[in-house]
Amino acid sequence: MASSKKLVDVQTDEQTPHKWCISLGEDVFKRFFSQASPLVIKAFGDGSLFSPMLFGKFFDPSDAFPLWEFESDILLSYLRSTGQSTVDWSQTDEAYILKAEIPGSGKNDNIEVHVDNGKVVEISGQWKHQRETKANEWKCGNWWEYGYVRRLEMPEDADWKHIEAYIYSDIFLEIKIPKFNVA
Repeated sequence: MASSKKLVDVQTDEQTPHKWCISLGEDVFKRFFSQASPLVIKAFGDGSLFSPMLFGKFFDPSDAFPLWEFESDILLSYLRSTGQSTVDWSQTDEAYILKAEIPGSGKNDNIEVHVDNGKVVEISGQWKHQRETKANEWKCGNWWEYGYVRRLEMPEDADWKHIEAYIYSDIFLEIKIPKFNVA
């Protein structure tokens, strides 16, 4: 079975729009998640890159997390032992690599990868919602009702201008962040 591969446009502009205006608190998340649809449960549930509980305790996904400072085998050991992890990251001598399942039922045309000032890589997407929203309007207010986000701090040796992102089989995201050549 062959998988399809599609390039995702990585936005690397220097201007950071004002977004993620409201933090997702743990109490708000628990209330929201208790009444959630299956799509929301998949997006924010155990093992998802976008889950506020991915790192073992509550962490707002709209805040930047230093992912590559941690070994995925250690940080995700419990989730992997229960078969719940849909995310993995690693690094080679040449690059940092993130692989994750994207929530939804395929056709993830709405996934966005954005680099904020060369310091944070942001992965976000909006699922189809009953109320139509303007391009970035959903990112303010109760954004978790309309989509998902994960913001990750970039390592100091990351060559953020040459990030590549791909969607495989309409559900798996791979982001490759090259390292600066170290002589």
